[in-house]
Amino acid sequence: MGDVSNHSIHHSTHHAPVRITDTTLRDGHQSLWATRMRTSDISGILDVIDSVGYYSLEVWGGATFDVCLRFLRENPWERLRQIKRKAQKTPLQMLLRGQNVVGYKNYPDDVLDRFIALACENGIDIFRIFDALNDNRNIESAIKFVKKHGGHAQGTLCYTISPVHTVEKFVEIAKEQVELGIDSICIKDMAGILSPTAAEKLVSALVKNVSVPIQIHSHATSGMAPASYLAGINAGAGAIDCAISSMAGFSSQPPVETMISMLEETCYATNLDKDALRKICKYFEDLAPQRMPSHHPSNIIDPEILIHHIPGGMISNLRSQLEQQGALDKLPEVLQELPRVRADMGYPPLVTPTSQIVGVQAVMNILAGERYAMVPQETRNYVKGLYGRPPAPIDPTIAKKILGDEVPISCRPADLIKPMLEETRKNAPADLVQTEEDLISYCLFPEQALEFFKWRRTPEKDRPRPPADIELENKKTTKTPSGILEKPVLERTDYDALHSLIDRIVELRISEMIIKREDISITLKGKNVEITASPSSNIPQTVNTKEITQNDGKAIDSDEQKGETIVAPLNGTFYISSAPDKPPFVKEGDIVKEGEPVCIVEAMKLFNQIKSPCNCKIIKIIGQHGKQVKKGDVLLFYEPSK
Repeated sequence: MGDVSNHSIHHSTHHAPVRITDTTLRDGHQSLWATRMRTSDISGILDVIDSVGYYSLEVWGGATFDVCLRFLRENPWERLRQIKRKAQKTPLQMLLRGQNVVGYKNYPDDVLDRFIALACENGIDIFRIFDALNDNRNIESAIKFVKKHGGHAQGTLCYTISPVHTVEKFVEIAKEQVELGIDSICIKDMAGILSPTAAEKLVSALVKNVSVPIQIHSHATSGMAPASYLAGINAGAGAIDCAISSMAGFSSQPPVETMISMLEETCYATNLDKDALRKICKYFEDLAPQRMPSHHPSNIIDPEILIHHIPGGMISNLRSQLEQQGALDKLPEVLQELPRVRADMGYPPLVTPTSQIVGVQAVMNILAGERYAMVPQETRNYVKGLYGRPPAPIDPTIAKKILGDEVPISCRPADLIKPMLEETRKNAPADLVQTEEDLISYCLFPEQALEFFKWRRTPEKDRPRPPADIELENKKTTKTPSGILEKPVLERTDYDALHSLIDRIVELRISEMIIKREDISITLKGKNVEITASPSSNIPQTVNTKEITQNDGKAIDSDEQKGETIVAPLNGTFYISSAPDKPPFVKEGDIVKEGEPVCIVEAMKLFNQIKSPCNCKIIKIIGQHGKQVKKGDVLLFYEPSK
């Protein structure tokens, strides 16, 4: 482990060194690039970053673990090992989501303990531990395990603005964390809404009431962060989070170069290597065009953040998720709905996982056209208390609509979770799960880990491209050199005409029709519309349509397909069971009751249980476990019970 004691944070106000944590390699690209930085990107500049003189480097945790497996096809543990081998001078830091570890739900203590032990062994020195609800019951085990394994346990106050989040309340939470044994504390301003005045008041109150060093983390989204940092430092904070300027600004952190200049004319010193910073800035400036998502906004400051309070990383991911649903145009409506959902849920701070829960619920409310008509399992669990104690009571009308007669829990959520490590060790596929780190990855993200393990086992020449590389290729092929989108093969009116033609084909029971017009050939085959353009056209396209149905929603009778359909409510991934080692919800021929789960569609990192609309018999399962489905795709056929 790195020498954390020699890099400890101070809050002296006389010629004191201000410690700076660099977030470029974690929160910087999570906020700006939807966490798409590759390990090779990091390795190409890490030796220079290590020479700057930072207090610590935030390199792991947050969304990076999930994205490595799901999109990059990288082993997150191997990323950490490679970083530690190159960064020998600067302590490494991670963001730990308390009992959520690096996932989106609570895990048992045995998994949390082993994760922290392995993180320490593989190179993490400082653990910034937070709970999205500021419920200290959800971080007490994490603090204990970090201390047990020799790490630096940094507590966290998730900053937000609401009628119940006062300076006095934050001080009370901080005192509890000090009693639990934290080594330092961070004010985590996920959305960039901490004003200079609020920073001065909160830091001053903490200096008077707690004896541990204080750090401030903010985002540049509202434009206030540099001024808030300076106000916090003057009040006694000894450390701040920054990113290199080419990876800073907007929803990322303030630029380190700016903060150095602001502090040069004060009694504080940063002692960072400016020549090294210039090299790092140029490196990421050159890399940005390859990694920045196509939906990256052009505006630098977003004053709307002061209304919707969306944290930096969530803004980038929310755009990406809406784009996946084909609903990016709904973003303004979603941003208006978010504060309403947050109030309904008791004003949770918007940080993972509550940011996902509140954000996805807002998206579903807008896409469904009715509030809480679609409710993912994670929202139900939140309302039930399985994520912890909300800062304020949940709207009782909403709670009743979501839970019915179920009663929320009152104990520490993790107390209800059985140990899972040894049982998972027995049941995990031995040919795929090769190491202790693999086992933890499998515990945290079973589906994504298995998919990565299978990909890893495939001979390199036969491996499919990682999803992130496909995203990059799509970005290249859908833009001209000037960045202007190519003209589509068909206009919007042509697609509308095709849908009308499909209705006519259904009425006439025509199995196939081929239409040729100039350089386009269109084949209609019942389920799919294939459009092939000649070489003179710019982009060949295949347009998948919904299952051809009658007006009453029933599928056309055939030898293979009979009965009524359950369709995907969103674009996502279809699962017939809750986990790889669990039995399927239903099998063909099963009799199920109204309201019983029949499958899951994972969308926007949350799991949406699809329930039977009535008492029925399952006729045929169409969806394939672990495969992508689009909104409206038929998942299964059923026959209502008489």
